[in-house]
Amino acid sequence: MRSGIVNVLKPPGMTSHDVVSFVRRTYGLKKVGHAGTLDPAAAGVLPVFLGSATRLIEFTADADKAYRAELTFGYATDSGDDSGEVIAAREGFVTPPADEVAAVLASFAGESEQIPPMHSAIKIGGRKLYELARAGIAVERQPRSVTISAIGLVRVAAPTILFDVECSKGTYIRTLCADIGARIGCPAVMSFLVRTRVGDFTLAEAKSLEEIAADPDAALQPGDAAVRRLARVDLDDDEAARFTHGQSIPLASPATDGLLAVYRRTGDFLGIARHSPQAPLLVPVKVIGQTP
Repeated sequence: MRSGIVNVLKPPGMTSHDVVSFVRRTYGLKKVGHAGTLDPAAAGVLPVFLGSATRLIEFTADADKAYRAELTFGYATDSGDDSGEVIAAREGFVTPPADEVAAVLASFAGESEQIPPMHSAIKIGGRKLYELARAGIAVERQPRSVTISAIGLVRVAAPTILFDVECSKGTYIRTLCADIGARIGCPAVMSFLVRTRVGDFTLAEAKSLEEIAADPDAALQPGDAAVRRLARVDLDDDEAARFTHGQSIPLASPATDGLLAVYRRTGDFLGIARHSPQAPLLVPVKVIGQTP
């Protein structure tokens, strides 16, 4: 079975599920999934996993992400973006100068709590929040801890600003835009969003739907592209056979406490293991490769 990862440049107007359906048709596979839902109106990086590589989705879905966002001052909506119903407005607001805006953005760096928007895919009581929102039902949402590792102003073009943000999984940029507006003193919405990175998958390397359709093989990356940030360990044939059968392997080095990408010395990717110098064992976490 074909397997690997396609770094898709999702266009605006498609859901993440639409992209998965496109990839299924293009590659003739049923076993396809994506890492990190992207709003239909948003564009950008959407890693899509095929075949056995779907077992590695969690290692990308949990990775940090980066976005370029446009914020528009002057009104707020029930959805937090410019597609929702207007719930507040302010006329005559003068956008602050760039240095003041940049200072406000910088104040959001670090760990904080966010309340997920009603128009999100989080499930409460077995139903997605956006389904409840469409039915006119509002429910209490618990705040979630998020981390913004970097945020910076790109430009001010009143009544909008453009900014870049790097953040943890689960950060809602539409909520961030509303919070920025509140701190500046004016209602605001997210008016456009591009995801520029998911883990190691970048916008510069993403393939459009047209490029994927024209040459599917060229767009397909190996499954271990999802774990490029992990340290690597290489096993001989005997060790590789034990690993692929789920057995722990005595291993005194490397002195790395945590997850490792495991390879056969011939270069074949075998999966993910956990290693602790205190208990020098390589313990299988996710076996992907097979014995020859």
